[in-house]
Amino acid sequence: MADPNADPPQPAAESMQDVFDIYTIIFLALAVFIFLRLRSVLGQRTGRERPPYDPFAGREPARPSENVIALPNRKPEAAAAQATPAPTAEPVADRWKGVAESGSPVALGLDAIIAAAPDFDAKHFLTGARAAYEMIVNAYAEGDRRTLKNLLSREVYDGFETAIIDREKRGDTVESRFVSIDNAEITAAEVRNRTVQATVRFQSKLVSVTRDKDGTVIDGNAEKVTDVTDVWTFARDVTSRDPNWKLVATEAGQ
Repeated sequence: MADPNADPPQPAAESMQDVFDIYTIIFLALAVFIFLRLRSVLGQRTGRERPPYDPFAGREPARPSENVIALPNRKPEAAAAQATPAPTAEPVADRWKGVAESGSPVALGLDAIIAAAPDFDAKHFLTGARAAYEMIVNAYAEGDRRTLKNLLSREVYDGFETAIIDREKRGDTVESRFVSIDNAEITAAEVRNRTVQATVRFQSKLVSVTRDKDGTVIDGNAEKVTDVTDVWTFARDVTSRDPNWKLVATEAGQ
């Protein structure tokens, strides 16, 4: 028989509510703790933050000129280097190492060029000169006036075009193929008024043949590799917005 003075049993719902309240408090405490930690690490937004860095922002897509060899007078980073000088200057004695002997007329001429055009890089220039040499020889053989006009001075272009016109009138054709460019070295350098000039001696191996309108070989040999030496002079106006060098003189070398 039940004791009439005993306390009545607690409802099950009230017991579950107590458990729920304890877990709720624990989870809330954890949430507050995690929020405070994240805030201390990530900071808080004030509305003045910089937008995420976009490495392509403000850049226009490159538009290389057709049929133009830039005869590079600068490295891709040259513009930045010109704006912010290098911490340590290259020793003058080593400036033209691998290009010209220190104290030679060529080295002195290159010193004059770099004084007039601080972005000049001789080795980079030679790389472009080799590419231009091959392109010009092939364009002449093909009668490609557009390419020649972009790479030659007016006077040199006129001479090339005259030769092409005479060849076309006779019905002659030229086939030219480079086997290799064995060497390209600067043999002279100077500054004339506002123009810088560099002369390059090319030694190459070439297969070249000229045929008349009937296909008969009248010069060269389609099966023979010939050693060729050319001495070409390139120039650039340092006051012009055009950074490209152009061929201003040619001669056969020995």
